[in-house]
This record gives sequence, C-alpha cells and structure tokens, in this order.
Amino acid sequence: MMVDLVRVFSLARRVVERIPDPVARGIFASVADGAWLLRYGGVTQLEANLSRVRPELDRAGLRRLSREGMRTYLRYYCEMFQLPGLTREQIAARVRLVGDRPVREALASGRSVVAALGHNGNWDLAGAFATRELAPVLTVAEVLEPEEIFRDFLDFRTDLGMTIIPLTKGGGVFRQLMRHARQGEASIIPLLADRDLTSTGVEVDLLGQRARVAAGPAALALGARIPLFPVMIRHELLTGARRRAAGSPWGIVIEFLPARHDGSAEGDVAALTQAWVDDVAERIRRHPTHWHMLQKVFLDDLDPDRLRPASASARRTET
Repeated sequence: MMVDLVRVFSLARRVVERIPDPVARGIFASVADGAWLLRYGGVTQLEANLSRVRPELDRAGLRRLSREGMRTYLRYYCEMFQLPGLTREQIAARVRLVGDRPVREALASGRSVVAALGHNGNWDLAGAFATRELAPVLTVAEVLEPEEIFRDFLDFRTDLGMTIIPLTKGGGVFRQLMRHARQGEASIIPLLADRDLTSTGVEVDLLGQRARVAAGPAALALGARIPLFPVMIRHELLTGARRRAAGSPWGIVIEFLPARHDGSAEGDVAALTQAWVDDVAERIRRHPTHWHMLQKVFLDDLDPDRLRPASASARRTET
C-alpha cells in the first residue's frame, strides 16, 4: 500500500497541535510500536546501528533498546507538530540548558558559535527555544523528496523563527554560512553532522567503527574563526511545577559540551571533526535511545563504490 506522505504530513501538521497532549502522544507511541513490530521504516537499520553503540547486548536486549528508540523518535515528531501551538512559556518550560555559560559569553562578545549536533532528541524544539532565548538560529536543511514536504518543513521551521538554508548541490551553502558567521548578527549555527555520504565528508572513528561525518562544523569554525561546541540533545521526564508549565510530561536537555575550538584560525578540519565526534559519541553511549539514526552511517554498512569518490577529497570544505 502506497502512503501519500504529503497528505499525511499536512494532516499531522494541522491536527496534532489541536488535540490533547495525552491523545497525541498515545497515537504516536502506537505508531512507533507498530513500526517496531513490523520492522518498518528503518527499524532494522536502527538495530544495526544500536548494536555498535551497545555491543554487549543480546538479541532480546537490542530489541528492547530499538523499541524505546522508535518511541523517542516518534515522540520527536509528535512534539514537532505541537510546536506552533505552544506559548513561549511552554517552550521555555520544556527546555533545560546545561553548560550554556560559555556559549552566552561568546554570543555577548558579538561572535557567532557553531553547534555540532548528532540526530539526537528534538532539535526543532531546541531551535525554537534558542532563537527566542539565546540568539538567532541559522542552520541548513537537507532537501527532501517530494518537494512539497521539503517546502512544508522549510515554512514550518521559518515560522518558528529559524533561518534555513536549503542544502542543494552547487548552492554555495558553505559560502553563505561563512558570510553570515563573519559579517552577520551573532547567531547560533547548529549543524546536524553525524552522517555525510558526500565527497566532502570526513572519515572518523565513531563508537569504535569507521564512519563519515560532515566537515561543515569544523570547517566553518576554522574558516570564520568562531567557537565550536559539541551538543547533545535528549528527552527527560518532567515533574512538578515545570511539568505543569510545560503542559507535557516530557522536555529536553540541551547539553553544550566544552568548546572544541576557541575561535582561532589554528587547527585541522579532520582533527577538529574527530574531537567533536568523540564528545557526541560518548553521550550517545550514555543515551543510545535518543540517537535517531535509522539510516546507514558506518562504512561497513555502505556500498564501497559509493564511498570511493569521497576518499580523495575528504578534506574539502565547499558544498
């Protein structure tokens, strides 16, 4: 049976924010469990990735982990569709910051900062919070198919206050980021970078396995001379007054790890990339069910012919 993704997305965007939170969460949890039972929508690949995060687990343990992983993944979508209907106070109550003082200091000095992220937690909620409470958010979005979904996502995130640059071939994305980082208003530039199969990817050790991640965060930090902070986002259960203020049992933690680059021009893209990957990977080990990686990311899982063109240009930084 073919699923009309455009219609499903549009319907979810219109309906989810209007129904009670417990009902919406119940629906998405049921969808997650159904996909997990049917091994649909990347569940098999999620388990393959999680087996590298927690290699000590047996088959039953891995299945339990993947089920919880699917629930956190669908929780992200439920919360994303709820965002337009939330007040500023509700968004603030749903977010807890850790390690944000150096980020605030850099922003106060007039410098932008790069946030190197993995596909963890709810990055849309994080972006909506940050653009209101910390600084303007500028980021890049992968162009999705069909185009209608991508345009809807683009409008959705723009409506939340974020500035989005579409990641298109030959679109000069890196030049746009560099220009803003050097000359624009002090901003947070979060880049989802734990998976990159293009010719610009940097090969790293990720959780004890070889993988290719995006060069963008390190290249931008070095080229624009701005700080780079690894970031981990994960869900947490809320209690008491914060839970009531949030209107939800769940919130997120945005953890800014110590800066891996201080904003100087010194450094190497490959070395800086490996450094932030090490930090994010350590947090993924602690919170594996918050890593929404349902695609192939490790080199052993990928087609060698697809990877070969990238090997000669792994340190290129232009996109």
